[in-house]
Amino acid sequence: MASLAAGSFAVGMDAYVMAGLLAGIGGDLHVSIAAAGQSVTAYTLCYAVAAPLFATAFGSGRARRVLTAALVVFTAANLLSAAAGSFWLLIAGRALAGVGAGLFTPAAATTAAALMPAARRGRALGVVLTGMCAGTVVGVPTGLLLAGGFGWRAALVLAAALGALALLGLSLLLPDVRESSGPSLRARLACLAERDVVRIVVVTLAQTVASLGLYTYLQPLLRQTAHVADPALYLWLWGLGGVCGSMLAGPLTDRVGRPALLSGVLVGLLAVATALIPWCARVPGLVAVPLVLWGAVGWGFVVPQQHRLLAVASSGGAAVALNSSVTYLGSAVGSALGGLALASGLHVSALAPLAAAVALLGALFQVVSLVTAGRAGAPLTEG
Repeated sequence: MASLAAGSFAVGMDAYVMAGLLAGIGGDLHVSIAAAGQSVTAYTLCYAVAAPLFATAFGSGRARRVLTAALVVFTAANLLSAAAGSFWLLIAGRALAGVGAGLFTPAAATTAAALMPAARRGRALGVVLTGMCAGTVVGVPTGLLLAGGFGWRAALVLAAALGALALLGLSLLLPDVRESSGPSLRARLACLAERDVVRIVVVTLAQTVASLGLYTYLQPLLRQTAHVADPALYLWLWGLGGVCGSMLAGPLTDRVGRPALLSGVLVGLLAVATALIPWCARVPGLVAVPLVLWGAVGWGFVVPQQHRLLAVASSGGAAVALNSSVTYLGSAVGSALGGLALASGLHVSALAPLAAAVALLGALFQVVSLVTAGRAGAPLTEG
């Protein structure tokens, strides 16, 4: 289990550390911040596509073989990214890293479940998720500290080293079990024929376009609005908020008993948090408040959404897997649109209210969907 958590740590760090490296990448490779942000688009888009495609291609197989292949690709891709002498080689490396991560994460979850008896599977899955959260809270600031001393490439070398350590641990310690395959691409796409599922994942798409899309450009946003030269502390605070949100969302969902209402409130709070960033940035240190709130509601949003999908979908596992793919698709769309906005001459400070507007649209869509379903007499067990 420790080696699975270590791999998730490496993936979590690699997914989120790039937001703090864009300025260094742009200066070194002679591209704009907007162009550098497309390295995040390449990673998240390939992650979104890789997970369902590989679930179909591999089916159920030996866990060690699948996970080893994923970490080999992930590690090699990060070394390629770190050595990239041109922008397009960096894009290729980030795309391959996304493929490796997209293969590893669902395989790690299903393998963790297979290693434990049914009564302890929730705890096993929690270990994998905790590893990814720790990669955000601990790995990202560590990578940025290295980048501050040795350049942006050092952070990617660290991600590769962590991937290699996880690979060694899996090779030596992981039992040769068969992992149950995740839902196939066909099963995920079949969920799109279910209206209730579509309503839910549309909100997920809006939330991730706003949240993860804006996160990509957090470094230049903090620099231009709050005059923060080193974003490491603020990225750490965002990740710490995310850990708190992840831990509290489950008990809160159970207590409230209305996951649709809770997810709508969380998207609304995301709109508030992102809209407040330029205003709070005027007071030194105050921008930390909306960042912590943003991290908490952004990560916590996942739990009630998954709860809703399990309640309404004919195949809960396929619907949850579809929601995961939509999450990374939203990140890719958000980072791409943010880059286009900056390339068109828009000031980076405008990205925060734009993200807030997208989140607000998601919240309004949620309200309209619930009201419409109620008027139609549909059961609101998910609400």
